[in-house]
Amino acid sequence: MSRPAGKEAFLGFSPILAEVKDSEPIEVDFEGVVAFSPSWGAEFLEPLTEKFGNRVVYLNTKNPSVKATLELLKEINSKK
Repeated sequence: MSRPAGKEAFLGFSPILAEVKDSEPIEVDFEGVVAFSPSWGAEFLEPLTEKFGNRVVYLNTKNPSVKATLELLKEINSKK
């Protein structure tokens, strides 16, 4: 739920991401997520989006916590 945990998760997942083909979509599935914090999301999703752009697709985003966090991150990034 914290920034360090999000950053660590992204770094831990990076070797798998290095194997992704150029045309392959990156699906982030929030099924089963109970709580999703903006700080963790910023550290994991922002570098993911910077690297893969529009190929990142979010699935199962109806959970109120997930929806609110994604909207907040979008708003913050639009101000950058």
